[in-house]
Amino acid sequence: MTLVDNGVYVAGRRVETPASLDETYRIMDAHRGLAWIGLYHPSPEEITSVAREFDLHPLAVEDARSGHQRSKLERYGDTLFAVLRPARYRDEQEAVEIGELHVFVGPDFVVTIRRAESPDLSAVRRRMEANPELLAMGPEAVLYAILDEVVDEYEPVVAGLENDIDEIEDQLFGDSDDDALSRRIYDLSREVINVQRAVHPLAGMLQGLRRGSEKYRVDAELQTSLRDVLDHVIRIDERVESFRAILENALTVQSALVARRQADASLAQNDEIKKISSWAAIIFAPTLVGTVYGMNFDVMPELHWAAGYPLALGAMAAFAVTLFGIFKYKRWL
Repeated sequence: MTLVDNGVYVAGRRVETPASLDETYRIMDAHRGLAWIGLYHPSPEEITSVAREFDLHPLAVEDARSGHQRSKLERYGDTLFAVLRPARYRDEQEAVEIGELHVFVGPDFVVTIRRAESPDLSAVRRRMEANPELLAMGPEAVLYAILDEVVDEYEPVVAGLENDIDEIEDQLFGDSDDDALSRRIYDLSREVINVQRAVHPLAGMLQGLRRGSEKYRVDAELQTSLRDVLDHVIRIDERVESFRAILENALTVQSALVARRQADASLAQNDEIKKISSWAAIIFAPTLVGTVYGMNFDVMPELHWAAGYPLALGAMAAFAVTLFGIFKYKRWL
């Protein structure tokens, strides 16, 4: 059974805790109260039951069945359908886990379909039950509390991403493996983009809720609370956007540093080749002279000169010194 928690509320107070969906429908009608149904990975039959009882729109039901939806808020008659993408930061893997939460809000019901551990809807329910005046404002108050919890849970995610970025900045100019660091920057950039996709649409969703507040007679205090959540969302969205810019710059700097190190290595290699070639040429010139006069032929010019030996040595030395001077001038040595 995927019915996590289930309650019927009258005037902001829980009057019954039904054990099944069918029992919920009966008690809800008997008390004319608000049904708040929490489902976790529901079966197709459970979704069908809820859709039939509350006359949910087929398109919204299809989205709830298939999952993998973007963050959005849609209105079908007097029913709101919200898709939220909660997130949590996993310290062990230093990674962000994005979940999915579907919320149906009608005149006298709230149905949540959760497909991940986050957000902690039990905490939302406890908070609302501890504040009957807020819960008595109706289903919109429950939606507000869920939105507030989802946004609050983004804070540790943002803090975790910020810590990861600080570590990358420390590694950027330190002794780190270039491939591993580039991979980490790329992975973190992808996580930041996923968080931004979850957070960014919330601003438009909350603005839409506020615009419809007068038409659907939402309590003024609840409107103020929604504005506070909107301000929180905007701040988080701006921080995540700044993370994206920082990581793009970090990847650019990392690429430049890798290219410079490769260029330095190539220059160092070229310098070594120049030195080796220079010494080879210096050694080759005397070797050539010595090889020519070491061929032991009888008929050779200057072979029987008394000054032949010192002249040969002088020629060898002159060639070597001249080549050394040339290579030194060209900074090969």
